[in-house]
Amino acid sequence: MVETAIEVRDLVKVFGNISALSGLSFSVNQGEIYGLIGPNGAGKTTALRIISTLIKPTSGQASIFGINVDQDSEIRKIISYLPEEAGAYRNLSGREYLKFMASFYASKEEQIKEMVQEASKISGLGERLGDKTKTYSKGMNRRLLIARALMTRPRLAILDEPTASLDVLHAFHVRRIIQDYAKNQSVTVLLSSHNMLEVEFLCHRIALINEGKILVKGSPHDIIRKYDVGNLEDAFMEAIKVG
Repeated sequence: MVETAIEVRDLVKVFGNISALSGLSFSVNQGEIYGLIGPNGAGKTTALRIISTLIKPTSGQASIFGINVDQDSEIRKIISYLPEEAGAYRNLSGREYLKFMASFYASKEEQIKEMVQEASKISGLGERLGDKTKTYSKGMNRRLLIARALMTRPRLAILDEPTASLDVLHAFHVRRIIQDYAKNQSVTVLLSSHNMLEVEFLCHRIALINEGKILVKGSPHDIIRKYDVGNLEDAFMEAIKVG
């Protein structure tokens, strides 16, 4: 029987007079790559921040492997969260940055070394890890940060817009990193994206979200077939019409 990795029920988040989430409900199976897909401002990042224990919901519930997100210290032991705006320390080399971040998760030098080796393999940056990150391109930085998020082998990796602002080559590499790691390490991945075409090839299941509400959820193939269109962008536009 497949274990449920994430369970979200009737999640609501209000900021002053703004309703960011209006009763979000979805579940993610262990080992899945699940996407919250929609335009900027749809509520994707708010949902990820609640699940990552960074902010509290106004109402509703969310749990990770049966642990309520209110139990911050327990949840943070089994997840890794990469925000869209994350950056590395510019005056550290890539390897120094990874070693510094690994020291928050491991106290023994051997464990830290293993994490850095794992991150080096994930990133594919090779000798460039010896260079300061301020010399990296945007794509190289993102590959480094994805490696940092995955090197701890979390049970759940939460990635906010992992390929945002990347060129085709680097976006392809990041997608391949996520796919391979989820498959080979049995890591569950929850990600957000506004790029609906790329998630057709990346996610097992998705939820199309707009204005804080889920319009439809399922596999990309099933959603495209449901609306009898050629791609997810067209399916999203049809879903908006239905409401």
